[in-house]
Amino acid sequence: MYRFLLTPRWWGINLFVVLAIPFCVFMGTWQLGRFEDRVHTHEAAEKRPDPGTRAAEPLDGLLPVDTETSGRPATASGRYADRFLVPGRELDDRKGFYVLDMLRTDSGKALPVVRGWLPGKPGQTRVPPAPAGRVTVTGDLQASENAGTAGVGATGGLPDGQVGMISAASLVNLVPYDVYDAWVTLPKNGEGTSAEAAGGADRAGATALRPVPAAAPEGGGLDLKAFQNLGYTGEWFVFAAFVVFMWFRLLRREAEAARDLALGLVPETEAPGAEAEAPGTETEAPGAEAEARSGA
Repeated sequence: MYRFLLTPRWWGINLFVVLAIPFCVFMGTWQLGRFEDRVHTHEAAEKRPDPGTRAAEPLDGLLPVDTETSGRPATASGRYADRFLVPGRELDDRKGFYVLDMLRTDSGKALPVVRGWLPGKPGQTRVPPAPAGRVTVTGDLQASENAGTAGVGATGGLPDGQVGMISAASLVNLVPYDVYDAWVTLPKNGEGTSAEAAGGADRAGATALRPVPAAAPEGGGLDLKAFQNLGYTGEWFVFAAFVVFMWFRLLRREAEAARDLALGLVPETEAPGAEAEAPGTETEAPGAEAEARSGA
């Protein structure tokens, strides 16, 4: 009754099932592992002290930026060079832009420094000038942004002096020097300048810069992506169960059809080969008519 399992059709079905089930189980296990890793990272982050409360360290000792060093206070010394404005950034549900100055360090590489946020659009609000001469800044370390980072807009079609993404990959094409693959956002006392640190306007009448709070590191906790991994885990296991269910359903249907055929419960018109015999009977009719006519 199960001889149909040896047919080419069922060889293909069985091969698909044998390959699909381990693949679904592997993918579900992998997604579950990603979720567990995020849970462990979240638990470890809760046990660590707040990055912003830890002692500041030199920038080079905190690179590359990861979940451990993101948000840590970093210090760097140098002179401010080029300035860029980052439009389309919100702070306290207000639209505005970041003021981004490139700090040329002693190594020659530049550190992108977000000195603060201003309301409005670039060109409509006066920007306080960066401190002149050699300065030492202390800011919260952040990883380079990417297209999926919250707040990042289109990187193309912006006027000169504006960028849509704080990233070494985009900034290195705009300046004639190397750029660190990281950036810092300054707290109120990051530069030690009285006017900007106190939140007041400078003597030129420019609007005061507001500090930009450091963002939590991506992939470092129970965020939406973590629960997406958990959801994908369930989907892959459901797919595996569905493959098994469909295989048993097809097997049962084929077995029942073979049993009914063996018991003679299937009409001759529905039996295999019945349709093949029908054309033969039709071809015999013209010959019989011809013989009858010749006999007549």
